Amino acid sequence: MYCYLTIARYPTRFIFFALCSMAVFRVPLRKRRDIRFFRLMGSGRSGSFDLHPDWHQWAILHFSEKLELVPSKDAMDLFHQKLYGSFVSGWWKRFGCEKWTICLEVAEGHGSWDGFSPVQDGLVPLDPSEPMAVLTRATIRFSKLRDFWKRVGPVSQQMKDAPGLLFSAGIGEAPAYRQATFSLWKDGASMKAFAYKMQEHRDVVRDTRKFKWYSEEMFLRFRPRYAIGSIQGKNPLT
Repeated sequence: MYCYLTIARYPTRFIFFALCSMAVFRVPLRKRRDIRFFRLMGSGRSGSFDLHPDWHQWAILHFSEKLELVPSKDAMDLFHQKLYGSFVSGWWKRFGCEKWTICLEVAEGHGSWDGFSPVQDGLVPLDPSEPMAVLTRATIRFSKLRDFWKRVGPVSQQMKDAPGLLFSAGIGEAPAYRQATFSLWKDGASMKAFAYKMQEHRDVVRDTRKFKWYSEEMFLRFRPRYAIGSIQGKNPLT
């Protein structure tokens, strides 16, 4: 199964329309038969779990059985029209959005997102020497919100400086309790060094299990296939 993540950045004068898009995009996306599951999300400022929103940056993430062909640089609008329909692609074009889209192949993982799981039989394991992307999302129990946010702050800050990290984004449906982090790594070895060797991260992972912070969670690793467009002037997957 394939996952497509598009991050769109709106000019300041059009932030109101960015907020509106989270409501109006639902209608055309629900009509697309090739989309198995999608979520419209805002972004945090820090690049990981974050309570402070980035009002310029918004995201669409969806899963599909279909692998779209790699588009040329001059065909980005047509590519987004194929992915999301003419209404969504036209909206971004009208409001002058900067867009970055990455195509990912699900390689391994566990858990679910509102009951949906993209993990299937026959997945090809990742080679630790190849680029890797990771999606971690969770619905945090209301009774655990204080403990969760107290602990994840230091981990988010250290992730920014992790060797081998190419890009990260904190994305979520609700700022306080429905959160996700997407990260792109130079190789699997870099990701594992951060995840398993950094004491603060290991402690948070341990405590999520011990104290049952999440009512639902999903962890996925992906094989990046390609990325087009730019985010703040560059394409992290070169």
